[in-house]
Amino acid sequence: MIDRHVVSAGAASLAGEYVISAARPKDIVLLPAIELAAAKLLVGHAPPAVLAETTSPEDHARAQRRGLLWVALADDAPVGFAHVDVIEAGSAHLEELDVHPDHARRRLGTRLVMAVCAWAASEGLESVTLSTFRDVPWNMPFYARLGFEIVSPDQLTPALRAKAEGEIARGLDPAKRVTMRRYSGERRDA
Repeated sequence: MIDRHVVSAGAASLAGEYVISAARPKDIVLLPAIELAAAKLLVGHAPPAVLAETTSPEDHARAQRRGLLWVALADDAPVGFAHVDVIEAGSAHLEELDVHPDHARRRLGTRLVMAVCAWAASEGLESVTLSTFRDVPWNMPFYARLGFEIVSPDQLTPALRAKAEGEIARGLDPAKRVTMRRYSGERRDA
């Protein structure tokens, strides 16, 4: 997952102007533009080829049909989204979180992540996982403020290890990446 939002925990909320909802089929064609706009914020942190990637319309459509795609809407048009997959039993994986820079600093990233976490808990999933940039302020520190914790490399499940290996194959530097987990409710593994 490449995170491209710029929402900070202390940003002023304009929540009344935005709605977080399940994605609709008509939203899917608008999501690549959000991904590409948000990618510009990561120039210098990720290889250009990775920054030019977008999630395929087929992957978005599949996630939408399965109830694994949320959007932040402004005037009924998506300006951000969260795309989730269930890659292993008991855990949802946040594949992509993007907020268009024109709508940054309105807590949309926070609201999308919390919608995913609430959904995961309601589905009886133990946790939400993700991978992100370690040193980009609106990545790892942002997720830590939302209750995500670093998963050490020796604690990666086979599914999370496969995600990390896929990132390396795409050209992402593993020293700059981190896997994180947020447990639902009070559950914590020892």
